[in-house]
This record gives sequence, C-alpha cells and structure tokens, in this order.
Amino acid sequence: MSESVEMRAAVRETYGSADLSSVPVFAGGFINFGYWRSIDLAGPIAVDDRVRSQQDLYRHVLDSVGPLAGGRVLEVGCGLGVGCALALGEYEPEHITGMDIHPQQLERARRANAALLDASPSRLRFVRGAAEDMPFGDGAFDRVHSVEAAQHFDDLTAFAHETVRVLRPGGRVAVASFFTPDGDPGHGARLADLLESYADGLDIARPVTLLTEAFTRVGLADARAVSIGPEVWEGWDRWLSDQWKPGTWPRNFLKAYQQGDLDYYVVTATRPQA
Repeated sequence: MSESVEMRAAVRETYGSADLSSVPVFAGGFINFGYWRSIDLAGPIAVDDRVRSQQDLYRHVLDSVGPLAGGRVLEVGCGLGVGCALALGEYEPEHITGMDIHPQQLERARRANAALLDASPSRLRFVRGAAEDMPFGDGAFDRVHSVEAAQHFDDLTAFAHETVRVLRPGGRVAVASFFTPDGDPGHGARLADLLESYADGLDIARPVTLLTEAFTRVGLADARAVSIGPEVWEGWDRWLSDQWKPGTWPRNFLKAYQQGDLDYYVVTATRPQA
C-alpha cells in the first residue's frame, strides 16, 4: 500500500486500540448496522437475531453484486473478515480477498479465520490496502464489494478509479453504506450535532450521488443507488434501545434518517465489456 494513503486519527483509534468489534452492539464481529427485514422488531431481539441482521446485510450486498460462483472477489474494508467467510461458504467464489487499511483489523481477521485459512489457503487471503490505492493488478477481480466502510473513505473519486481498474470487463461492484440523500450543505453540520462519529471525523458526510457520479465518470455503467433505509434504521434503533437510552447519540441515527439528513444505500455499477 502506498505510504501516501494514511488513516485519519479517528479511524486509527476506532479500529485499533478501541477495537469496535468488541462492542456488544456489534455482536458477531460484522461491525454493521444490519438488514432487519426478516426479523420481528415487535418482540425481544436476541443476540442471534442481531448477528443474523448483519449476515443478512452481507447477503443483500452479495446478491446485488453476484453471481459470485467461480469468480474472484474483493471486499474493500473487510474488518474481521467474517463477511469474507460468509461469502466463501454460501456463494462459492473461486477466491476471495479481504482488504483493509488497518493492520490491527487484519491481524484480528487472520485470527478469527485461522481454521478457514488453514483449510482453504488458495481460496482466502487478507491484504493491507486503501480504498484509494489498491495493491492489485488491473482486471484482477470479477466482483468488488464493500459493506459499511465507504463512510470512512477519504476520496470516493479515487476509490472509483481503483475499482474500475481492478475490475475485469463485465465485472460488478456493490457498495453498502450511509450517505446524505442530496447535496444540501447543511447536512454535515446537522449530522455533527447529532452524531459523535461525524463530529470526531470518523464518518464523512457526503451525498450518495458523489459515488454514483464518480462511478459513471470513470467509465462504469448503470451506476445506481437504492435506499434500504426502511430495512436498516428502525431495526438498528430497536437493537440499540436495549443498551442505549433515548437521547444518547447512537440513538440519533434514526432521528437523522427521519429528518432527512442521512440514509442507507446499496450502490451498484458494472464495468462494460471491452
């Protein structure tokens, strides 16, 4: 990875010594808000339900970028690599690479997946790299996906350039993350007032069109963003309600969505055939 791409301090701390994966709200190690369509939010939510919500977010993204069978797949921002393991076990790619900018996350990923790495060394690897500077050759992958990491990327245009470069012709990309719904410059200040992750620089407020337009400019086709907010925000807040009181900042994600400052999207695009 180029030394010119550095982690912001908030990213270094949150995924380093603070180890976000150890926080109980992210049970299972996936570190995402979850896709709650199949879970009954009216009754008690068990840890198994929470883990399933995170798995289902991966499944939704992998279904959006698929098919994966027999292909070479890259996950950008793989964290602990449990999503890579899910993809390998359920979608049967030939090979999957998990890439993350944080060396401590990669150490955790290798520990968490030690048995799978030993059993299938030719099908799984973890590599350090940045979304804006990927350490792979041109056309190395059939599919590229990213789950709840793009809110941290410093430069979405550079990410788009790298994505089209590492995708083979006919390859697809899918990115799931939260963005502002439009270019209103007031979104950023309102989100910083509501959410510590925006105030401290961990998350960056940007419109989803910034990514779809970047994909289009670099030559990807059919770039589109689909809101999955109804399947994310209510369930996420319901899960948080068992551990965080109303008025605490994590509960403000739902408020930010309801007041129109934030939404959750899956963004897809395809590299045209040569």
